[in-house]
Amino acid sequence: MDLKYKSIAISGGIAVGKGTLLANLKTYLEPLGWHITSGGKLLRDFAKEYKNPIASLADDTFHHKLDDRTIELLKKGNCVIEAWLAGFMARDMPDVLRILLVCSEDAVRVDRVANRDKVSIEKAKEFIREREEVNMKEWKRIYGDYDFFNPDYFHLVIDTYSSGPNETVGKVLDRLGYRNGYHHPQKS
Repeated sequence: MDLKYKSIAISGGIAVGKGTLLANLKTYLEPLGWHITSGGKLLRDFAKEYKNPIASLADDTFHHKLDDRTIELLKKGNCVIEAWLAGFMARDMPDVLRILLVCSEDAVRVDRVANRDKVSIEKAKEFIREREEVNMKEWKRIYGDYDFFNPDYFHLVIDTYSSGPNETVGKVLDRLGYRNGYHHPQKS
């Protein structure tokens, strides 16, 4: 099937639906030979190869080598990577469909984390705030003073507050050019 892009990078903050979109795309693209992965899996796999097993304590060289691996996979093609900075890493790659997921209602993100992690609302709020602050600070230290989620870096920005999982995957497949008589594998 001829698609408009050779790879997909899915980005966004905590609890915006990145994992859900990745799982939904897997159903459509894996049967076509696409490799579907997350930044977390890439990080864990790479950390096993690298000498320092605790990625959060890794030096900048570790992060840059992991970035190189992410870029290699996207350039190779037939790959979907879901990671906070996947779209930023691919921002100069016109043949990679870059998707930014956002959720305009913070209460929904908090609820998603509370339910997913089985924690209180207060713990979920604290987790989101702390993790995003720490990540942003670290990214700016490593990469420079960028707006990593600048919509200009992305082909498609989807608000998962108003776009449910099926509508979201539909928007991505439409933008990818996934049509031409192909149907959802489970609905054939």
